[in-house]
Amino acid sequence: MGQEVSISYQAVKSRVYKLIDALVEGEKTEQEVQESMRRWWKLVHPADRPMAQKYLMMVLERSNTSLAAIGDGFVAFKEAEALREHVPNKFSKMGQIVSQAVGAV
Repeated sequence: MGQEVSISYQAVKSRVYKLIDALVEGEKTEQEVQESMRRWWKLVHPADRPMAQKYLMMVLERSNTSLAAIGDGFVAFKEAEALREHVPNKFSKMGQIVSQAVGAV
């Protein structure tokens, strides 16, 4: 199996936020982020996977809530109403991406 990764809430949160930042900055594509998650999952010891999945879902749910709050606060402004038409709602994809990543291993 090779090198294994640390599983703690903070370690998982750090991994997720680094990938989000890389995607936002254009350093990685969605496919590259998904592949990175698959590689990370393979490094998680099978006995640690239930806890890793729990932490991952917690981070994604909290991130989703934060992004929704930011988006809702922003689009509440009258000037931002036109933006709603142009910003696709991808928050629901997070659970699908996690399921694909953990299911692919």
